[in-house]
Amino acid sequence: MVERRKPIWVKDAIEKVMEWKRLGSIEWVSINECDNRFLGEPLISDHDVPHFDRSPYDGFAIRSEDTLHATSENPVCFEVIDEIGAGQVSPLKVGPFQAIRIMTGAALPQGADSVIMLELVRENLKDNKKTIMIKRKVKTGENVSCKGEDVKKGDHLIQKGSIITPGVKALLATFGYSRVPVIKKPVIGVIATGSELLNVDEPLEHGKIRNSNGYMIESQIIRAGAEVKKYENRADEIESLYTAIETALSECDFIITTGGVSVGDYDYLPEIYKRLGANILFNKIAMRPGSVTTVANIGDKLLFGLSGNPSACYVGFELYVRPIIRYWLHSDTPYLTKAKATLQTDFPKPNPFNRFVRSQIKFVNDRLIVDPVGLDKSNVVSSIAWANCLMVLPGGTRGYKAGDLVDVLLFEDQTGSDEPWTEARKSSKL
Repeated sequence: MVERRKPIWVKDAIEKVMEWKRLGSIEWVSINECDNRFLGEPLISDHDVPHFDRSPYDGFAIRSEDTLHATSENPVCFEVIDEIGAGQVSPLKVGPFQAIRIMTGAALPQGADSVIMLELVRENLKDNKKTIMIKRKVKTGENVSCKGEDVKKGDHLIQKGSIITPGVKALLATFGYSRVPVIKKPVIGVIATGSELLNVDEPLEHGKIRNSNGYMIESQIIRAGAEVKKYENRADEIESLYTAIETALSECDFIITTGGVSVGDYDYLPEIYKRLGANILFNKIAMRPGSVTTVANIGDKLLFGLSGNPSACYVGFELYVRPIIRYWLHSDTPYLTKAKATLQTDFPKPNPFNRFVRSQIKFVNDRLIVDPVGLDKSNVVSSIAWANCLMVLPGGTRGYKAGDLVDVLLFEDQTGSDEPWTEARKSSKL
């Protein structure tokens, strides 16, 4: 007898998964190895930046009050008493109508309160005595990068759980982090199932396909910030698959299987869940694609049974696996970034369930527009390569028209959202 499954709402499915969320522990790595990791503690400045007044240009450090009456008709002469480069400090104090030649980044000498740029003065050398002529008034603090103007000591700069970008890495170096606290990556086991699957280096055979899902999921796992543990592809044979999952449970924090979660004669995962004593959180969701997405738990470990269809598999990961990974990495915004965009073309397909359409989003005339890409079928793989977002079309409609404002979920944006996409529920029935 075919199993009858009752679908649940997308938001309810996400909430059931997030009931099992856990925070990862902290480890310390070299600053050379911290790229794209997630910060394990907030970054708080322990000194001002810059921590001294300095010159942002090549020029001359002077006292601004000495230029009060300087004009092009009545230039003022200054004696150059020293020269300092970046990283150097002059032992001299600038006095009345004195100047010190200063290079970009060098510390402002004592007595000086401003810098006039090199190209704005006329230099003279006579009897080994160097002077400059200034033809205009210089304001106090002009061309000076003041102590603490970038960052003040005690400023909270980057919050815990933030991804370490090149800019964050620069801040870490600025504040002396030769070793960086990061969140230890969760280990995600990946098992692709199906007797029809070939390895990527095997020649095509009639009736068989190469395993694209495994490689796709591995890439999604890495993008989300976790570590992949790959297991051999498994044919539709229950004992082999059972053993693989049992092994993965002992070695991984979470497990993802692709395929085998439907109700066909060769879909063995439901039976394996029973043998493992797993608790099924849900096995059908009111969505397209990916309605048969199944999630179960054994103790504190989650097993994600994603569809064998590439697009359904991809969407299932982004909606249900990614948030649990990002929470583990201490992110306060673990869900895909949400935005609104204008639909550029008609989408006449009826939507009895919520539909997540692989799409492209872009700016045109200062507004976001979105278009579906490729075929909107769960078994299609090409549309995944072309998509940079999911267009979300709530169920219960007869299609959408160009010009409609729709929700989109962004794949590559690392900002994230603190709440998942939520469907409007017109009825309590599914």
